[in-house]
Amino acid sequence: MLKIAMAQMEVIPGHPDENTATILRLIDAAKKQAADIVIFPEMAVPGYLLGDTWEQSSFIRDCESYGRDIIAAAQGITVMFGNIAADWNKKNNDGRVRKYNACFIAQDGALVQPDGSPYPFVIKTLLPNYREFDDTRHFFSLQKLARELGTTPAQLLAPLTLTIKGQDYSVGCLLCEDGWSDDYEVSPVDILRQSGPVDFYVNISASPYTLGKNNKRNRVFGREARDAHVPLFYVNCIGLQNNGKTVYTFDGSSTAYDAAGRVVVSAPEFKEDLAFVELDQMASLPDVTPPEEPDIAHIYRALHYGVGHFLANIHMQKVVIGISGGIDSAVAAALYNKVLGPENLLLVNMPSVFNSATTKGLSQQLAENLGCNYMVVPIQESVDHTLDQLEHTQMTLLRDGGTQHLAVSSFVAENIQARDRSARVLAGAAAAFGGGFTCNANKAETTVGYSTLYGDQSGFLAALADLWKHQVYALAHYLNDTVYGREVIPQGIIDIVPSAELSAAQNVDEGKGDPIKYPYHDYLFRAFIERWQKATPEDLLTWYREDTVEQNLGCAPGLVAQYFPTAADFIADLERWWNLFTGMAIAKRIQTPPILAVSRRAYGFDHREAQNGPYYTRHYRELKAQLLAR
Repeated sequence: MLKIAMAQMEVIPGHPDENTATILRLIDAAKKQAADIVIFPEMAVPGYLLGDTWEQSSFIRDCESYGRDIIAAAQGITVMFGNIAADWNKKNNDGRVRKYNACFIAQDGALVQPDGSPYPFVIKTLLPNYREFDDTRHFFSLQKLARELGTTPAQLLAPLTLTIKGQDYSVGCLLCEDGWSDDYEVSPVDILRQSGPVDFYVNISASPYTLGKNNKRNRVFGREARDAHVPLFYVNCIGLQNNGKTVYTFDGSSTAYDAAGRVVVSAPEFKEDLAFVELDQMASLPDVTPPEEPDIAHIYRALHYGVGHFLANIHMQKVVIGISGGIDSAVAAALYNKVLGPENLLLVNMPSVFNSATTKGLSQQLAENLGCNYMVVPIQESVDHTLDQLEHTQMTLLRDGGTQHLAVSSFVAENIQARDRSARVLAGAAAAFGGGFTCNANKAETTVGYSTLYGDQSGFLAALADLWKHQVYALAHYLNDTVYGREVIPQGIIDIVPSAELSAAQNVDEGKGDPIKYPYHDYLFRAFIERWQKATPEDLLTWYREDTVEQNLGCAPGLVAQYFPTAADFIADLERWWNLFTGMAIAKRIQTPPILAVSRRAYGFDHREAQNGPYYTRHYRELKAQLLAR
């Protein structure tokens, strides 16, 4: 009888000392429960998203030294764990020391030599190089090693033989991406299956959370177990890791699949867990596939976990939020209130002459419902002072000695208001309160730069910037109905038209608001960024000609005709937002705060972009001419 422990642990990136302490603690706990094998996540010692920390040789040696501590602790138990492995006699293509993303298997204080491998560890075969992943920049894959040695991956990758209690077990060891091989030229799972009989698979992972990913994991890994007719143990980490501009939660959700591909053990999301399963009893266990939940429930848990861990990581205990009476700031306030507690939250309403009594009243009602700290700081006097200074301070033309005065347009005055709120009031209030202030932007605004640089785009974290507007509304309802169980976000905030309230043209009492038509533009913008084959204006005009725009975008039918009576209207709207998305909005996104990722493609390092300006393909221009000629 083989007892296996899946050690779902928080991995702290860049801190092998803390991670090793956790590993040693969980090894001891697994021993006390008489486990024969304990499995830890991929890169459990160093962390995974470390940027160019991977170029520090001293850090690599440090990880190796902590790895030796773990190997020494493998007494009376077999330990499988992820760590960086270095071959100090070889180089990567960049001239730096050769590094492998590796799985180590330790037994009786020594490493077990994998069958066919030239090293005493299993090397990751498939290195992802998309989305947030940049593995080929730092690591050498089994594929490349095979080419270097003049052989094939199949010759280097074979099941590992483990002898436990006098019995031999053939184990197929996989590292994260090795189990997601559909789009690669080789399949490590198939190689292992064809190399000989396998008693069970182990997949150690560092897999970030994205919406819907766990359902896909269950489909993919369940199919692999079912096809091979053997169990599969998937062990993932929890915690928070980042690549500078984008912050990722790791949800864990470690899972044991039986030989039929059923989920028989499922670790909880975002929690440390040491789950045990006996190999020969798996077929008799019930299927415990997690029940279906609305997407917003998963999103809320990821945001709550991510915000809480981010604040802990930067040692911030107090937060200031500028609230306008609108939906984004209200959802941010309700979320942070749940993470920090009302005593550590300060809400600030900053009205100008353009803010209605309606939104000012809703702001106060929100603060009262949450029971947190609240203040009102009018900005009109300081805005007027700034406008007066700019318009009446003499500007000298030094080239000829002439003088003139600046003229401040209404648009510039709008931006001055936004910057006064953030750069002056919120920054000052945060410093006095002893914390930081948030950026409350949503993903639609971030897509087209509908924000003010150094104004409402400022803050220490953009927690909602990977949520479309309709998801922000869904989160508002979820916070009221499920999280709080009462109306903390006033219904009036949910019902009011979204508006920046920076001019008379944005008067909410008159139903005037943002230029973004969220029921349609949410889905248009999503096609630009989240489709695996990203949509461009050429695609949109093709769909428009075929009358399949709503079908391809996923928005409600009839919206195109409702918003755009003619092809010219549709094209003008498309080009307006495409020009912003690929133009000024990029410059703004580069300067945004870090974004907490929940979607299949978040802004930041997840979505690589350059400031090249808008571009329209030849075929787009042809389609445009044809449609306008009609």
